[in-house]
Amino acid sequence: MLQLFRVTAILEGISYLALFGVTMPLKYWAEIPYPNKVVGYAHGGLFIAFVVLALIVCIQKKWGFKRMVIFAIASLLPFATFYVEQKYLRTSK
Repeated sequence: MLQLFRVTAILEGISYLALFGVTMPLKYWAEIPYPNKVVGYAHGGLFIAFVVLALIVCIQKKWGFKRMVIFAIASLLPFATFYVEQKYLRTSK
């Protein structure tokens, strides 16, 4: 489960960057909305998966409430899921 959470954290971070760094400018500056829709759906699904997996892994590993709050905040900030994966998930057993 931890490995799935790690992969989801990375993919969620990539989708966040793709959404706001690539497809939003395409939508509003170049008037090409379709990529934003596709990446937006993918990002939404990955966001939900990240939050659900964070909850499951925290319960499974008996990690405290503080770590769950860190994961929740990380799901909302650009680059933060990469930090979570590096600091908390890569080194965890």
